[in-house]
Amino acid sequence: MKMLNKLLAATAMTGLSVSSVSAEETRPNIIVVMVDDMGFSDLGAFGGEIRTPNLDALANKGVRFTNFHTTPVCAPTRAEFMTGVDHHQTGIGNFPELRQDNQIDKPGYEGFLTDRVVTIAERLKDAGYSTFQSGKWHLGYDPRANPVARGFDHSFTMLGGGHNHFGTDQNRERPDLPNVGLVYTLDGKEVKIPAKFYSTDYFTDQFISFLPDAKDKRPFFGYLALTAPHYPIQAPAEDIRRYAGKYDAGYDALREARLKRMKELGLIADNVVPHAQTSSKRWADLTDEEKRIEARTMEAYAAMVDHIDQSMGKLVAELKKRGKYDNTIIMFFSDNGPEGHELDKSFIIPEAGKAMLAAGDNTLDSIGSANSYVWYKSNWAEAGSAPFRLSKSFPTEGGTRVVSFLSYPKHARSGIEPSYISVRDVLPTMLDFAKVKLDNPAEYKGKAVVAPQGISFAQRILPGAPAPQLSPTFAAGEMFGRRYVRDGRWKAVHIPPPTGTGHWELFDVEADPGETKDLSRNNRDQLGKMVKAWNAYAADKGVVPPIIPGN
Repeated sequence: MKMLNKLLAATAMTGLSVSSVSAEETRPNIIVVMVDDMGFSDLGAFGGEIRTPNLDALANKGVRFTNFHTTPVCAPTRAEFMTGVDHHQTGIGNFPELRQDNQIDKPGYEGFLTDRVVTIAERLKDAGYSTFQSGKWHLGYDPRANPVARGFDHSFTMLGGGHNHFGTDQNRERPDLPNVGLVYTLDGKEVKIPAKFYSTDYFTDQFISFLPDAKDKRPFFGYLALTAPHYPIQAPAEDIRRYAGKYDAGYDALREARLKRMKELGLIADNVVPHAQTSSKRWADLTDEEKRIEARTMEAYAAMVDHIDQSMGKLVAELKKRGKYDNTIIMFFSDNGPEGHELDKSFIIPEAGKAMLAAGDNTLDSIGSANSYVWYKSNWAEAGSAPFRLSKSFPTEGGTRVVSFLSYPKHARSGIEPSYISVRDVLPTMLDFAKVKLDNPAEYKGKAVVAPQGISFAQRILPGAPAPQLSPTFAAGEMFGRRYVRDGRWKAVHIPPPTGTGHWELFDVEADPGETKDLSRNNRDQLGKMVKAWNAYAADKGVVPPIIPGN
């Protein structure tokens, strides 16, 4: 262990890999669990009231990250996690299903994960790891991009972005996937799901079935990508009943209670000013019927998170049973912030949103069932993303700063880690722990590829970690034409109409993580430098913003 600590400390200073750790030091198993659209404070360990004892135990014994950033939406985040590369260079410049006319056929917008990038599974498989995946993929329908073509020995996957969690839509076209059907594959071959199906259970059970048995000493890498709590909000009835009446006080009260608890836990500073809610409709303004519908929706959402926790308990119990737990890294995070849109009113896919609502039985008693199709909109979402600004699809902190923790019982310390971390950093970190050195990161099996751009945070999660670096030296991104750029503690954000002003805003996100004070007027030189840097970034990464009507 002392040898590992010294080498990781050297890694922080030199950028070298941990590949030279002695052969006697057992390489860890690695599990990455990615959930879909979870709120920053949904878990108890992060300030929430939802019953999550299994996840809380992992988080509290491990390292809780309070400054972990993804892209604003799911497919790009998955591309960056898998490759350590900016998503515009991976083939997933936009959602595979939502590429615009000006983006199709542009490099980086192929709509599937291309061979210009190398996945974490490919790299770990080459290093002797067994590899497997279960759950959502959303990295293209092209067979060349299927998980088993990209480094996974075994895979049960849903290729698209979302589905009915009880599986009732597998035989029909999805209104929100206009170009493709709903496809599941097992080891690359299309399959049907069983009649008795709930996404979280089935994906977890398939994942567990891929785990090596106790006698198998080969290290493994597993990627479990749950689709919960992504809309439609659906959960087993017994889980929903557990939360009956829990949210009758409404979203305003929930937001304040979570903020208070986060401060008590030391997750945010006492003086943090939370961003105001974007909707002017307060709980007190709702009719009694509206309150009942809203509260039931949140009860069903909480049940989805609760069920994720139950599945994680099942997985951890299996790891312990097989003697694998102590030497297994478990990295958990959400792919983006919580979903706050009313999709039937979205400028992106309004017709699809209307079709989805119309297809469901969304009466009070049906909400959360297989027959319903609802989402929980901005006020609940911004209770889950507070104190940060906005939610999913926005490059603001509420859209990109997500719940995340890492558990590594054999080596990692516990506590809160406030350092800035990008989802692109996961790949180099796990390669460090797996002792995989990239001798030429811009080449793979004799072919030129895009080198990983992330930075290992391995040294930050071990005992005696260095002082945290709260801000990145530089970071930038784009999705749906919405842009951001970071320069140390400064963050500039540009959100075009109809959801933004169309002007660059500037924030000091160390002092103001809620992005409540636009400082652009008095810091023109700083903003000008950052806009120039974003333009250079966009040119380098091949960013092709969509053409937005009216802009």
